[in-house]
Parts: sequence; structure tokens; C-alpha cells
Amino acid sequence: MSRTSRTALLAALGLITATGATATVFGTATAGAATPGCKVDYQITNQWSTGFGANVTVTNTGDPVAAWTVEWSYAGNQQVTQGWNATITQSGAAVTAKNVSYNGSLATGGSTSFGFNGSYSGTNAVPATFKLNGVTCNGTTEPTTPPTTPPTTPPTTPPPAGTKADNPYAGAKVYVNPEWSAKAAAEPGGTRISNQPTGVWLDRIAAINGSATSMGLRAHLDEALKQKGSGELVVQLVVYNLPGRDCAALASNGELGPTEINRYKTEYIDPIAAILADSKYAGLRIVTTVEIDSLPNLVTNVSGRPTATANCDVMKANGNYITGVGYALKKLGAVGNVYNYVDAGHHGWLGWDDNFGASAELFKQAATAEGSTVSNVHGFIVNTANYSALKEDHFTINDSVNGVSVRQSKWVDWNRYTDELSYAQAMRTKLVSLGFDSGLGMLIDTSRNGWGGTARPTAAGATTNVDTYVNGGKYDRRIHLGNWCNQSGAGLGERPQSAPAAGIDAYVWVKPPGESDGASKEIPNNEGKGFDRMCDPTYTGNARNGNSMSGSLPDAPISGQWFSAQFQELMKNAHPAL
Repeated sequence: MSRTSRTALLAALGLITATGATATVFGTATAGAATPGCKVDYQITNQWSTGFGANVTVTNTGDPVAAWTVEWSYAGNQQVTQGWNATITQSGAAVTAKNVSYNGSLATGGSTSFGFNGSYSGTNAVPATFKLNGVTCNGTTEPTTPPTTPPTTPPTTPPPAGTKADNPYAGAKVYVNPEWSAKAAAEPGGTRISNQPTGVWLDRIAAINGSATSMGLRAHLDEALKQKGSGELVVQLVVYNLPGRDCAALASNGELGPTEINRYKTEYIDPIAAILADSKYAGLRIVTTVEIDSLPNLVTNVSGRPTATANCDVMKANGNYITGVGYALKKLGAVGNVYNYVDAGHHGWLGWDDNFGASAELFKQAATAEGSTVSNVHGFIVNTANYSALKEDHFTINDSVNGVSVRQSKWVDWNRYTDELSYAQAMRTKLVSLGFDSGLGMLIDTSRNGWGGTARPTAAGATTNVDTYVNGGKYDRRIHLGNWCNQSGAGLGERPQSAPAAGIDAYVWVKPPGESDGASKEIPNNEGKGFDRMCDPTYTGNARNGNSMSGSLPDAPISGQWFSAQFQELMKNAHPAL
């Protein structure tokens, strides 16, 4: 797997993607130019108030070339912010686009395309002159008015058959789960987000085949083929059924006992892998989130830690988390169009010095267990089904108040990170240093970390002391970073989008908004899900949340079931606002 082209672009640019409601929009704004040697067509595919998308097609009308460089200059203040199918750099107004490994060769009459997103203010004139390998391609045509809805993800030309995209989300739509969409649309105001892509959770063996009232894996993949059309489409699956699952949180316990690793392999992973390997689905980009809330428990919730639980000691001793994750990565990674992303917790769990490095090393151990290799890991995902703020704007880890570091505040509590973006980027760097691919991509679940609404701070807190400074300015309004169940005051976060920041493949909604984290009281069920007091709003806490109130909403159903009150709260507090 080669991912160097995306890595080079990430290093060259501070990547920011446009956000909006559609994945690919075809427009009519073009500039064409031709000489005996070359022809370049520059198409503004989409435009909005501060940004635009463009596609460039270069045709070689001269002698064959083994590599190409296209150059142009802007008359205004346009800046390229994200590109695909070319390595794009910019110096002032001058832009240079060079081929990547798979599209450099151009025969006489041969063409190739690349695209990018850009920013601008004022006017967005099409460049007047282009060069191909130093040859000027003269002549332009005036553009017509382009569309004004920004794309969720950029268009792209897919890589050659048999190779994986550096970023599976680039140039692709993402599957909208019709079951979740129908529930969301049935809520007052829910149609504002019911077309958003969310994860499909395979959280028990029965979920693979489905039932008379729920879609199984094949049904979802068949629906995905319908949604795909002629473009690219990502399907997001959550692989979540380890033996002794989630040893520190009873609400998300699973159906398999701690020793049932063989059932996990033969009755769960093997059938999933067999379905995904069906050639019928070879045209889909299948992203898996592999076993959330598992591996970090073996670092933070075992003997020797004040947060230890007997269940996590059992899972560390028997090795079935490591075995299960390694097996899943090997089996799923053998399917050519599967992109595995391993869960890497969140900054409020693993951001401390004694958790961060140890967890990264454990991820490496799991990725190389059961005959797997790090090549089976396309990336990692953070904040899955959690609430940690994407980016805290009003304070940084380097701030101090009256000589006291922000790290000493009660909220930060000596953590190295204040938000998910900084944590994800740092974890990526650490993982690459341990031997993971240098093009490793990260995902951030933003489904419930918006923390908007009227209570969202607009400035830093008072500088009376370090606690007033942090508490007055932080977006994350949880009582404690360790709180995780149906949090009061939470809101929808950034909408799903591709390549929003350096090293980040996408912001995603893996946890479907409106699905409960766990029941507020014990509710008998046949899914193996227990009652966790952290889902009880009257609970006064434990060592993992500093003996604080749980901050959870009342009257919640068991995990995964629809929770209307939570859905309404998330919409009310969305940021960006709906």
C-alpha cells in the first residue's frame, strides 16, 4: 500500500476541506487552452461564499511524456487548500501541480485529471494561462456561474484497479443508513440531518444476517450499491463483538463471554469477511472501525491502577482482546477494498503520559498478533461514540495563569492534550514512529462533540486562576472528562467531511446520533447489555470520573436503541448550528 502522495500533500498544505450537503457537483465553468503540445481544461465544479472546488484535465497533444507538471497563476487571492490525484504546491499566486505515481505517463492524445478545493474572497477568476512541462497552453473561455453548494467530499479519479485510495473518503460519497435516516427524519426537525452518513454497527452475531425488522450486512451493502451510482462510495462498519467486550463499562457488554474467542472468530469475523469478499461488493470502499473501547482498557483499567476492574484483569490475562483484534485485522485486511481503522480511545482517556505511549505500543502488539501485520491497518479512529471537543479555541496546553500551567487545572488534570484534533495528530505521529505506515490516516467521530447552543463560550474564561480560565472558556461542558453516557448538553459536531486537517482522513459520524449509550436503569434484554451506573443521572461517580456526577440524561433505553430526548438535545446544541 502506497500512501506517499497524500502524505506529501498533507505536509505541504494546511489542509482544510469545504463543507456542505453534496459529495460531488458537476458544473459548467471552464477555461480551455491549446497549443501543438498541450490542452488544459480548468473547471470550477462548485463555488460558495469563501471557497470553491475545481477540476483540471490535462491533455498531451505533443510527444509522449513520462511525467507532467502543470503550472498557472491566479490574478486574485485564491489559495489551494486540498488536492487529489496530484501533488499541489503554491507560492504566492503561482500554483504547481505534479503527477503522482499512477498517472504520470501521458501518450500523445492522452489525458488525466486532478482536482482541488480552494479559498478566495472577492472574485474567483479562472486563470488565463497554463503550462504543461513548460509549454504554454494559451486561450481561455469565460466561466458560467457555478453551483453554490460546497461539497462534503471532493471529486476524484479513482486509483488503478488493485490499489487502495490514500484516503478512502476523498472523492467519495458515504453511505446513508436508511434505518437510521428514517428514525431521524421522523423526529421534529430531523430532516435537517437525516441525509447524513452514519456507521452501521455489527454489535452481535445476529446483526450480520439481520432479521425481519432490521437490515443485515448484505442488505446494507446492496443498498450501498444503489446509493453508489457511477461514483465512489464509502460504507462505514463498526466491528464490535469481542469476547468480554468493554470490560470497564457494563452498558456496552456483549454477548460473548471472556473465553469465547473461537466463537468470535468462526461465528462473527469469518462470516463478515466472507460477505465483504463477495466480488459483488468489490466496487465499494468499506471502512471498518475495529473494536472500540477494548485495547485501552488493558492499559488503564487493570491492576496497579486506581481505575482497575476485575473484568479487565481477566481480559489482559487471557489475551483475547489482542488475539481478537489481530485476527479481525488479518481477515478483514485480506479483502482488497476494506480499510481497517483501529479504535484509539480519546484524549480524555489516553492523553496522560502514562497512558499515551503504552496504548500506542499495545495497538502495535494487536496489529501484529495472529499473523497480522501493520499493513492491515489503514488508520485509527478517535472519540468513537464519545463527546470530547474537536478543538478548544480559548485555551491551549501551553497557557498559564498567574504562573500556573493550564495542565494543573482541575479539568485538564495534567493531560497533554486539550481536544481531539491535537490528540489525534499526536497519536498519529507516535504510531508512525512505532512502525505504522507513514501515510497513516486518522478519523475523528464528531457525531456528538459540537457543544453548541446558548451556553457555548465565546471567549476565554476569567484569569482569576487557572480553573476559572479553563472552565469559563472550554466548549466541552461535561462535569468530568471521564463521563461518557448520554451526556446532558451535548450537541452534534462537525458534519462528516473528507480531509479536514493535516493527518485526518475524515470527520465521521460513526455513532449514529439518537442511539443511546446505555440505560438509565436496569432493563432486561437478550443482547447481553448490562446496567452501568454511569448512565444513571443520580450516580455520584467513581475513580474513573473523579467521583463526579455522571451528567447523563434520564429515562434512556439500552445502548443502541433510539433515544428521542437525546436526539432533540443534540440538534438543539449542534455546532455548527443547524
